[in-house]
Amino acid sequence: MERQQSLKSAFLLTTAETAAGATLTIDAANFLQDDGNPATELPTLATNNSYYNVYINGVLQMEGITTYTPGATGVGSLAINVPAGGDPIPANTPIVLEIVQFAPSSTTTVTT
Repeated sequence: MERQQSLKSAFLLTTAETAAGATLTIDAANFLQDDGNPATELPTLATNNSYYNVYINGVLQMEGITTYTPGATGVGSLAINVPAGGDPIPANTPIVLEIVQFAPSSTTTVTT
């Protein structure tokens, strides 16, 4: 079985602090792509064949504190719920959105 995998990353440096208990919502256009150009949309995640990870200051975040919404600028976004009672996200903190999509395929060769 062979898997074709598409891995994309989007980068952001926060401009203001997000307090504990608050939500940081990042529009698709605020992210930079791997090549340094502004993103224009967040891709749709294929059911059962894709996932995303969020890293804040280089640390992988736990499932359940983020909401990923695919779409173009003004629609596509990543929302991060900063847990109440935890630490805030300071200004100038790097956030990385990693998107992994794969298409499983297989080839069978029968020789007689």
